[in-house]
Amino acid sequence: MPELPEVETVRRGLQPVMEGATILAVEQRRADLRFPFPDRFVERLTGRRIEALERRAKYLILHLDDGLDLISHLGMSGSYRIEQMEAIDMPGSFAHERSKNATHDHVVLQLGGKDGSKSRIVYNDPRRFGFMLFAEPGELNAHPLIKGLGAEPTGNRLDGALLAELFRNKAAPLKSALLDQRLIAGLGNIYVCEALWRAELSPMRRAGSISDDSATTASADRLAEAIRSVIGDAIRAGGSSLKDYRQADGELGYFQHSFSVYDREGAPCPRPTCNGTVSRIVQSGRSTFYCPVCQL
Repeated sequence: MPELPEVETVRRGLQPVMEGATILAVEQRRADLRFPFPDRFVERLTGRRIEALERRAKYLILHLDDGLDLISHLGMSGSYRIEQMEAIDMPGSFAHERSKNATHDHVVLQLGGKDGSKSRIVYNDPRRFGFMLFAEPGELNAHPLIKGLGAEPTGNRLDGALLAELFRNKAAPLKSALLDQRLIAGLGNIYVCEALWRAELSPMRRAGSISDDSATTASADRLAEAIRSVIGDAIRAGGSSLKDYRQADGELGYFQHSFSVYDREGAPCPRPTCNGTVSRIVQSGRSTFYCPVCQL
């Protein structure tokens, strides 16, 4: 499933084309994805101007000029692509041929730009685990998908003090706490493994241990910095092209070439001062990759 850096990369790719554009027409090619499309989906989108395109956790949110918000989730295999009316723009060099199977094109937005340009935004989803839902005007923050989300793991708000407070007295493993969307919104398995390695913290240690006393402040600070840096590095690299993920322009993400521990079981720990070997364990049904020598 695309994680926060992938979704943010898609948002940045779509933003220049979508923000300020008017939705001239909508093609809805099936009745549902993971969930049924909202009632009057085509009617309520057609003619609306897109005021802004936001990301909240792993959701893309289109803010429309009448106050309606469209919440979109990519699921396992969902992706957007941008097509100019004259030609399909596919910049970059591809490691794998990009799928153009129109069978999986489920929603098409025809847009008119402020400069008179015409384009199409196509949502493709072979597995149909993604979805599009409405939040009525003024009700976005109360929407069941949004209201319980925790702090964003980007920006200066996420610091050691916040992590220490969020994890105080929590007996769950540190990795499980980091994946709890009610505490921190948008973190997924890949980047939690990478952040814990950068912070030299074991995924199995008790989450509350980073806020037990003043001596652990350094651990919380290291972890906050590691989360921000690994997310930032992944966004700059365009995300990670695992399985079906592509950026909005069709280009692959390249952060997977920089993984330190994720999916590297049996490889030497890349930390120069460590002679450990990357191990894999299973926590709550998910693979965890870490170095048992330097992550304590």
